[in-house]
Amino acid sequence: MKSYAVIGLGRFGTRLAENLYKNNQEVLAMDQNEDLVNNVAGNVTRAVTADAKDADVLRTLGVQTCECAIVAVGTDLAASVLITMNLKNLGVPKIICKASDETHCEILKKLGADQVVIPEYVVADKLSTSLSTLNILESIELSDKYGIVECNPPKAWIGKTIKELGVRARYGISVIAVKNGGKTNISPSADSRIGEGCVLVLLGEYADLEKIERIK
Repeated sequence: MKSYAVIGLGRFGTRLAENLYKNNQEVLAMDQNEDLVNNVAGNVTRAVTADAKDADVLRTLGVQTCECAIVAVGTDLAASVLITMNLKNLGVPKIICKASDETHCEILKKLGADQVVIPEYVVADKLSTSLSTLNILESIELSDKYGIVECNPPKAWIGKTIKELGVRARYGISVIAVKNGGKTNISPSADSRIGEGCVLVLLGEYADLEKIERIK
C-alpha cells in the first residue's frame, strides 16, 4: 500500500482519489470547499477541509510523509504553483500536477513537478489511438518507450500456440495474459493456444506492439 495526498477535489481530483482508495491505497484528500470534502469523505482514507497554499497546514496534516502528492487544482495557476512549491520544500518524493495548458505545464515542470498532466490531452490521445488502431481495446503507458495493450489477436494467430508463433523471438513482445470469456490466464505458457474470441494482453516497446497491428 502506498500513501497519496490528493489536493483539489474537482471532478478530476475526486475521481482520482476515489479510484486510488478503491485500489487499496491510503489517500488523504483535501480541498478548501467543505462540500467537496464531505462528498468524498466516505470514499478515501481521510478527507480534510484545508488550504494547501499554507505550508504549515500541509506539514500539520503530515503531507510530507506521503509517497506521492497530486495537485489537482489545474484551473488556478497561482494556487497550483504555490502548492507545488510547498510540496517541494516539504520533501514529498513524487509530485504530480494537473495543468490547464502547455504554458501552465512548463511552469510546473520548472518548479520541480515530477509529472504534469493535461487531462484533456490524455483523453484525446487515448481516444485517437483507439480510433486509429481499432484492434487495441485498452492500453497502459509504462514509460515513453514501453506499454501494455489489450488487443484482439490477428486472424493468422488463431489456433496456434504462443510457442508456434514465436511471439517473443519474432516480435520482441511478451504475452503476459490471455483473456477468454470470464477467465484470465496470467503468464500463459508457451503451449497456450490462441482461441477464437480471446483477448491478448501484450507487453513491449510501442514500436514492436504496433507491428502486431499490421498482421492480418
